[in-house]
Amino acid sequence: MEKKELTCICCPMGCTLYVDLEGTEVMSITGNTCKRGDTYARDEVVRPVRMVTSIVKVKNGKLKMLPVKTKEPIDKSRINECLEALKTVEVNAPVHIGDIIINNAAGVDIIATRNVEAV
Repeated sequence: MEKKELTCICCPMGCTLYVDLEGTEVMSITGNTCKRGDTYARDEVVRPVRMVTSIVKVKNGKLKMLPVKTKEPIDKSRINECLEALKTVEVNAPVHIGDIIINNAAGVDIIATRNVEAV
């Protein structure tokens, strides 16, 4: 049986979680003080995911940069692929919150997280 130790990131308590695994099956979790810790540990050891946030250039906008994020969490192993897709992106203003900036970058859409008006 494999044992993993994690620090929960779901709330400010930062509980130390201990996970017992048999292959990819979670046998037990201890150390959590709430249900969110249990859920986090199960997800983190089987399929870790993260939201990716970044910025892209804006042409003809009141701001020169636009904050963007993945529409949903992506596999942790695909973060670099997602960031690579963002390297050369440049959008034209106006841009609105929720606009899709890139379709299917590393398996997920990248969306705008701020409005940028045209100049």
